[in-house]
Amino acid sequence: MQTSKIVDLENEEAVCLQKEFEWILTEEVHAVLNQLHIILVECVRRFPLPLYGNDSANSFKQEKYVLTSPPDQLKTVISVNGDSIAHADIQFRVQRPHQQPIVYRTYIQNEHPWKLQQLQDAGNHVQEALLHIDNIEKRCSFCSSEEVLHILAKILGCLQRGRTCLIVPRKKPMEEIIKSGNMKCLFPTLPDDVAITFYVQSHKLILAVYQSSTMRGSTTKCDAYQAECTIPWLNEVLVLFTVALQLCQQLKDKICVFAQYKDFTIESRPRRRSSVSVRMVDKF
Repeated sequence: MQTSKIVDLENEEAVCLQKEFEWILTEEVHAVLNQLHIILVECVRRFPLPLYGNDSANSFKQEKYVLTSPPDQLKTVISVNGDSIAHADIQFRVQRPHQQPIVYRTYIQNEHPWKLQQLQDAGNHVQEALLHIDNIEKRCSFCSSEEVLHILAKILGCLQRGRTCLIVPRKKPMEEIIKSGNMKCLFPTLPDDVAITFYVQSHKLILAVYQSSTMRGSTTKCDAYQAECTIPWLNEVLVLFTVALQLCQQLKDKICVFAQYKDFTIESRPRRRSSVSVRMVDKF
């Protein structure tokens, strides 16, 4: 008798879990994807770039920033247009062995802008995440946890790569910086033992100056100086990235719980005639 009651309770619990799972697949997944879509559209609108759904990109004007550093080391005023530094007045001082400090001044002109590839890459990753969501027909329902985890993995991958682009810039050796196309934007050109680079880290735009010098014993020393400024819209983008990642991860964690039950699919219960299966179009 007791065994029968336990079995009945287990069956009742299984039915409840199945109903909850079906509700998540047919209702909650699409609700979360819709929220993600709204968040990512807002994220895209922060980028002053011609991206998916960003109709106002052409209305962005050049923004001027002053990059600050320790007194008299670096003086830099720049104008940013989209993902490029359209104009810059860069003045810095370097110390050479057994010599007085030397002051260099160079410019970036509108005809040869300095490309900030990190911004374009981050925007492209958000755009790709949006396209993954758009490729799901809104009237269709998922049939299994595997389908949901598949699309969430694609979206999460895009968001993680986009956020990483902005937070963890790739550090380049001085030799690579010197040979880069951006160094050709500078006029007048700098000596072979001096290089500069601009990069984004979190919500800041950073100018780094590198100077190499040969010491006694033919050893090479590399000194680095930097100046930075805050880009307000980048801070907003990072907040939206974080919110989208958390929302996506929460749904993934919930689905993973039900993924432990291999027999849990929409087909495991009688389906009403009105229900339809998901049709996913993968272009990536």
